[in-house]
Amino acid sequence: MIDKEIIILGIDPGTTVMGFGVIKVIGQEITLLELNELKLKKLSNHYGKLKHIFDRTIQLIEKYHPDEIAIEAPFFGKNVQSMLKLGRAQGVAMAAGLSREIIITEYSPKKIKMSITGNGNASKEQVARMLQNMLNIQKLPKNLDSTDGLAAAVCHYHNRKLLTNNNKKYSGWSAFVSQNPKSVKK
Repeated sequence: MIDKEIIILGIDPGTTVMGFGVIKVIGQEITLLELNELKLKKLSNHYGKLKHIFDRTIQLIEKYHPDEIAIEAPFFGKNVQSMLKLGRAQGVAMAAGLSREIIITEYSPKKIKMSITGNGNASKEQVARMLQNMLNIQKLPKNLDSTDGLAAAVCHYHNRKLLTNNNKKYSGWSAFVSQNPKSVKK
């Protein structure tokens, strides 16, 4: 459980649309602060898109002062060029966070879907509906990139809870095992 207030920025990077969601967490209560997307279709220059992603991420950081950023990892597709562009978009968003010394955690799309719906193969629509119920979102956006960004933030909250036990933080599984020997069966 998170006792102090924490702000998490979740990002679904993309070169056409970058979705994002910002949540505030106190204890087990999650409050939605913003759910939106950055549309990049009108920009034809790839480098201009990357600059726009960086600038918008910095704006979000300056507005909400997130403690941590959760970002969706690029999925492996058949089109190498698309994957490279997506990786660049992710890298630029990460660089914006790193420039402000914010902790960044990357999650695979399957891990995010599993965290939200319990099914790693859930559709975007299923993830969006689950978030709608969980956070009392009145109306879902037409484009679901924003809910994908929000899902990354909520996934991070859930995974953060798993790594925290009585306000202890663990650097990895071996640190958890060494600090909690009674929790592990031999």
